[in-house]
Amino acid sequence: MIVSHKYKFIFLKTFKTAGTSIEVFLSQHCGPEDIVTPIRPYVAPHKARNWRGYFNPLPEYRILGAGEYMATTRRLLKRKRFYNHMRGEVLRSRIPADIWDNYYKFTVERNPWDKIVSHYYDRAARNEGGLTFEEYLARGKFPLNYPIYTSGTEEPRLLVDTVVRYENLTEGLGEVFDRLGIPFSGSLGVRAKGGWRRDRRPCQDFYSTEQRGFVARVFATEIALHGYTFPGPD
Repeated sequence: MIVSHKYKFIFLKTFKTAGTSIEVFLSQHCGPEDIVTPIRPYVAPHKARNWRGYFNPLPEYRILGAGEYMATTRRLLKRKRFYNHMRGEVLRSRIPADIWDNYYKFTVERNPWDKIVSHYYDRAARNEGGLTFEEYLARGKFPLNYPIYTSGTEEPRLLVDTVVRYENLTEGLGEVFDRLGIPFSGSLGVRAKGGWRRDRRPCQDFYSTEQRGFVARVFATEIALHGYTFPGPD
């Protein structure tokens, strides 16, 4: 997550959407007063800054509910005022209203069936490869991104000005960076975590008909928000 006073933007980092590579790129352009959250494991030449500090947890308790009270309390005790993959609603409660209202806000989203395959290889790599695709799906822990960039209500409302499509990442980021005045040659200069997936088959080859429908149900909100469909011919 980045709040840049230099360029007057807020970047909400989502899961499995090149977010780490984008943060590494942007951190090199951010000013000394900007807020840049840490990346773990570290990726050079990223430089985190200004992310520590105390905050009032009460607004966040109301946003997140009782299930996440402990996580918020732990962050308060550790002075983690800003952190990776921070929800927009939480960030809004921790920064001045004029910054949230006036800065340009953007994020990146990805076709859920493709995102699932990428996340599977991420989890398998951390599990030293001992995880099948079926076992991964059965775990039920998926990269749902919409709570990060929407109001999180029963009918989610976008909190950002632009949702860049991962499928058109270079073009989409080019338009955003041009608007912000950030130099961009068409390359982020780093491809963080790109080596975890070695099987480069099209993502649709991973799914049975039942699994395809399962992902559609899990990601129904993101599909409705962005009009995603299962890749390839029906």
